Amino acid sequence: MYKLFNTKNIIKLLAVLFITFTVASCQRDDAAAEDDIPQEDLTNIVLLVMEKDKPETKTPYNYSIGAGGVPTMILEDGKTYEVEVQFLNGNEDATQEIKDAKDEHFLTFSFPNSDITLSRTDDASSTRNIDGNRVGLKTTWVVNKAIQNASSPSQLILTLYHESASTSEASAPNGSGAVYGSQTGGETDAQANYTITN
Repeated sequence: MYKLFNTKNIIKLLAVLFITFTVASCQRDDAAAEDDIPQEDLTNIVLLVMEKDKPETKTPYNYSIGAGGVPTMILEDGKTYEVEVQFLNGNEDATQEIKDAKDEHFLTFSFPNSDITLSRTDDASSTRNIDGNRVGLKTTWVVNKAIQNASSPSQLILTLYHESASTSEASAPNGSGAVYGSQTGGETDAQANYTITN
């Protein structure tokens, strides 16, 4: 009588299971590598803020991801600022990696208690080919009123999205302020909060 579990059959079965496991592991590794900047690789989000009339002075506001603490940005009513977003992985600048995969990334800016008019000023290096929308690494802010309601905190909530199904540069109301940019699908790569004061 033929034995199902003889030595040869067991060896063949183990070989098939090993190959199956190896292929599955490789597929998981490839999927994990799809995000060129995994969340755990981003440690800091720095806003470089320059008053338009004083191009020689850039003030950095450094948000440390997962470390707690919220940087306070000083913005004066009636002033215009040029703002650049920089992403760090430790001491390394990871911003270029976002530019290299610009079709996969998009930033939104939410000002729930500030009257700030934001315009995206990205050049071709951070303008998405897929839909023509600008990622938001460079923006201009016109500060109409830094603090709308003195009894509520004014802040910026900055969010970096990865592989959104769709993106839009349009603005929409958000509390007594506005949010600039929207998206659907994808996932959040990083988020930073900054307090706004004048």
